[in-house]
Amino acid sequence: MANAVLFIATVLIWGTTWIAIAMQVGPVPVLVSVFYRFALAAVIFVAILAAMRRLKLPALRDQPFILAQALCLFSLNFICFYNAAASIPSGLISVIFSLATIYNAVNARLFFGDRITGRTLFAAALGATGLLLLFGEEVVVDFDMGTLKGIGLAALGTLFFSLGNMASRRNSAAGISPLTANAWGMTYGAIILLVLIAVTRTPIVAPPGITYLAALLYLSAIGSVIGFTTYLMLVSRIGSSRAAYATVLFPIVALSLSTVFEGYHWTGLGLIGLALTLLGNVIIFARPLARRSPQPDASLPARS
Repeated sequence: MANAVLFIATVLIWGTTWIAIAMQVGPVPVLVSVFYRFALAAVIFVAILAAMRRLKLPALRDQPFILAQALCLFSLNFICFYNAAASIPSGLISVIFSLATIYNAVNARLFFGDRITGRTLFAAALGATGLLLLFGEEVVVDFDMGTLKGIGLAALGTLFFSLGNMASRRNSAAGISPLTANAWGMTYGAIILLVLIAVTRTPIVAPPGITYLAALLYLSAIGSVIGFTTYLMLVSRIGSSRAAYATVLFPIVALSLSTVFEGYHWTGLGLIGLALTLLGNVIIFARPLARRSPQPDASLPARS
């Protein structure tokens, strides 16, 4: 029962964060919005771990990898996602992001020598075909440059996210708790974003209204702190492969919200494209059927 609750919570939380991101796009510059999100999340995360007496400072040799995790998971990737949300519906960004499973397979090969199977290649082909069907009309038929830009930014953000997964994998192998790595990673991410704001002379605009503030609180406290916590608890209980099925399901939640709040219009090809993309993710995680060893024929005498 507990596993089911954690799984449902992860799907609902991560599936709803995309529409909250779209609510922040507007008068506040992207760099500032992402900074607000992770500065607040870092304060909450660090305060909770400190209160639980579980806040530990990683060793100096691990700091570059914590910084890499911060760059890829808590700053650069979301800069891409927030900018993409200005060009394409948030639900479609979540579909592109779900292909992180395929990015991870390729990057695990490059960084850790994991084998890429034929199943992975087939899943990648399904995912690419699905995205073509989802976006083909806007890009190929109407050639909407804004849509093309949004796709590129979402794909780049997903690449950063995948690289952050590789850094997280290394940190876990080094014995660093994911909670500790995320707490410090969010802190470093907020500092990185503040530096980028200063270097680019981006104006710091105060939250403009209740809707923006509500989205900010949701993304910081629920999406970043609780969402990562429920996912990590699920990983510890059932393993990363089974827990990752959440990434297959949350685009359905995100697209449903996008249909209601952003007026996303479905087409027959779009539905087929979504199905193919999600099927590609399912294939990535599906375990091959174990071969059964041949059973001795009961009619034959047993050897002594």
